[in-house]
Amino acid sequence: MENQDVLITAAGVKMPWIIYGTAWKKERTADLVVKAVQTGFRGIDTACQPKHYEELLVGAALQRLKTFGIERETLFVQTKFTPIDGQDPRKVPYDINAPLASQVMQSFEVSTKNLQTQYLDSLVLHSPLFPHTRLMKAWNAMEMIYKAGGARQLGISNCYHTEVLKQLYADADVKPAVVQNRFYQQTDYDRDLRSWCTKHDVIYQSFWTLTANPQILTSRTITNIAQKHQKNEVQTFFRYLNQAGIVPLTGTSSQQHMQEDLNVFDFELSADEQKKIKQIIKR
Repeated sequence: MENQDVLITAAGVKMPWIIYGTAWKKERTADLVVKAVQTGFRGIDTACQPKHYEELLVGAALQRLKTFGIERETLFVQTKFTPIDGQDPRKVPYDINAPLASQVMQSFEVSTKNLQTQYLDSLVLHSPLFPHTRLMKAWNAMEMIYKAGGARQLGISNCYHTEVLKQLYADADVKPAVVQNRFYQQTDYDRDLRSWCTKHDVIYQSFWTLTANPQILTSRTITNIAQKHQKNEVQTFFRYLNQAGIVPLTGTSSQQHMQEDLNVFDFELSADEQKKIKQIIKR
């Protein structure tokens, strides 16, 4: 990973500025992860949630990549503990009758077995738990994994209320290094939450970044800026996000699009261009 396309999180972890997402890839997961990494991606996002992810096939891809000389240590691998409400009741990867802390531990053990790795670069709580005491039980279990060297950083996903994040941050021994949320208009693009994250050195990862925002990608502003830099609209939007401190996930199946998504580090948007794009997002 070149310096221009990685950042260092508050936990001291090298994380790519763009990450390959593996949700809903089903039986194509292994082939697509191999293709993505061979194309240049060095960050992979998955989850211990058979309902939407084939984590086992991500692990198969990591083994195949070794035959091409791409070692596990050169990759940023992120997975998630998904609480019971987010699981398919027919395929829960842990004992639903076990205490919450045990569920977290069992999920972690399944993940490391699936991924054939001894550690995770990032372990994310897939969604907040309520009340706050339950959230902290899950988080404390994740902290135990972190302190034992099983995860190099912790994070939370689908956390759209700044107060929930603030309380977690205040009570956590190991502070969240990342927040991964849908980036869309319905939540006002998490403007307040992202501002808080910036002030506390928490990296914001975005998913559903392209699918939820066709109005941005088809805007005259983005088109004009893209033409000026000889880039396409997606590249221009991803570059804007990076310069705004956001790490987008992309799940494209097209190798051409993979390559285009990675080719966003050889140009810079001016302050005026960033302002114009920001105005679109505010609408």
